[in-house]
Amino acid sequence: MGADAVTVRGPRSPLFLGVLATVALLVFAAFVALGVWQVQRLSWKLDLIARVDQRVHAEPAAPPGPAAWPGLSAASDEYRRLRLSGVFLHDRETIVQATTALGAGFWVLTPLKTSDGTVVLVNRGFVPPDKRDPATRPAGQPSGTVDVVGLLRLTEPHGGFLRENDPAADRWHSRDVQAIADARGLRSLGPVAPYFVDAAADPAAPAGAPVGGLTVIQFPNSHTVYALTWFALALMVAAAAAYVARDEARVRRRAAGKAAVAGTGAGAGRG
Repeated sequence: MGADAVTVRGPRSPLFLGVLATVALLVFAAFVALGVWQVQRLSWKLDLIARVDQRVHAEPAAPPGPAAWPGLSAASDEYRRLRLSGVFLHDRETIVQATTALGAGFWVLTPLKTSDGTVVLVNRGFVPPDKRDPATRPAGQPSGTVDVVGLLRLTEPHGGFLRENDPAADRWHSRDVQAIADARGLRSLGPVAPYFVDAAADPAAPAGAPVGGLTVIQFPNSHTVYALTWFALALMVAAAAAYVARDEARVRRRAAGKAAVAGTGAGAGRG
């Protein structure tokens, strides 16, 4: 096919260019806004991590009482370091499936009846499958008044990933405080706190006792990557718009040159 058969486009209409520019501007603005939002999210996440780190390393405080329960939230209270005193109710223990740094096994959740009459679920720690039965770890079932230091954790309703809790079958995949309290009849003993406490590691714990101190504190933080992605997409839209503008200017210059040549030829013919 000869070069004469190649069709060279003419200038685009002002309406088309206006619509194209509007769309490009809207997309560019949207990408920039998303990038700025991720920068703001990054600032919020870093602040959250700093606040949680401060809570985890603070001196243990008294557990929030019933008057404070309605105002508890993840943002202001999760991972607060607490100190509790009371008596474990081992006969109402609950075993929750767990996967930890020590392998697969179970969390041991035991109600603690505190001196003020409230009941707080304490995640005493991890046990392997062969220690699921309390009878296999009698030395790890302390009696009398005990002191517990640990981290405040909010309830985990509805079960684990793709696995619902089944109270009727006594199968638990998450630490759902309300459901466990109902299943174990804890409300008949006193007010039940809407949170549980992850017990800290106890170097003096006897062999076979639940292993505490395995709380994983990790916050996904990909906001920098997301922000750079959105800003990069915005730059790509800007680059594409600049390319279209340059191309359109070139086409218009060529069209104007052809028009000028045609006008000169026509004038010469009349002469």
